[in-house]
Amino acid sequence: MKTITSRDNAQYKELVKLAGSSQARRKSGRTLLDGVHLCQAYLQLRGLPEQCIVSETALHNPEVMEIVGQLEAKHAHVLALPDALYNAVSQVEHGVGVMFSVPTPERAVGEPLAVSAVLLDNVQDPGNVGSILRSAAAAGIKQVYCSAGTAFCWSPKVLRAAMGAHFVLDIFENVDLAALVSSSRVTSLATSGYATQRLYDVDLRQPVAWLFGHEGQGVADDLLSMATHQVVIPHLGQVESLNVAACAAVCFFEQVRQNQL
Repeated sequence: MKTITSRDNAQYKELVKLAGSSQARRKSGRTLLDGVHLCQAYLQLRGLPEQCIVSETALHNPEVMEIVGQLEAKHAHVLALPDALYNAVSQVEHGVGVMFSVPTPERAVGEPLAVSAVLLDNVQDPGNVGSILRSAAAAGIKQVYCSAGTAFCWSPKVLRAAMGAHFVLDIFENVDLAALVSSSRVTSLATSGYATQRLYDVDLRQPVAWLFGHEGQGVADDLLSMATHQVVIPHLGQVESLNVAACAAVCFFEQVRQNQL
């Protein structure tokens, strides 16, 4: 285990950049997983991180020490920081004091869509993106494709909202969704508040490319026109529409329900 005590340390400065800048994360191809749950999920599903960073206080925490013990047994790199330095990097208030530095996968779109997938068109809120990833993983969907305007999936807020879903998904970013839909071998379905067909009246027992759009504007018109189905989720009460993450969860689990009949 290595200890850094100076803010002027080059390695520490790199961590600060990584924590605070989406541009730095994209440029370096790395991100930070903050908290015991995300670190444990990464160890279980992906393996060893590039580096584990712990605060001095966390060295007295049994859960953190279990993680550190696993890493040191496999000669992985562990870095200890005084609490003040650690807290300047961590974006989790009242966190436990452990994070991983990990590479962010870069995947190129290959074959046309042939299985159920999620397509996110300019979904900008990190919390919404993370919640959609979590629901998709829970529903057994494996692939997520994001347009250039969608929130960066490996940002800290998306990672926290997804609660480890990243590690069981294949996530593709900066994707030309129109090209993906046009070449797709599966039914594409877009949600729209102006649609007349109900979600519950569509046969979802085969693979579906689920298309969700911007929180305010919805799916772009060109993509909407390409979809096999445009559907609405009927709802009661004096509300205009569902939040996009709630909408996605309803869609995914209606497909799960139909496939279990």
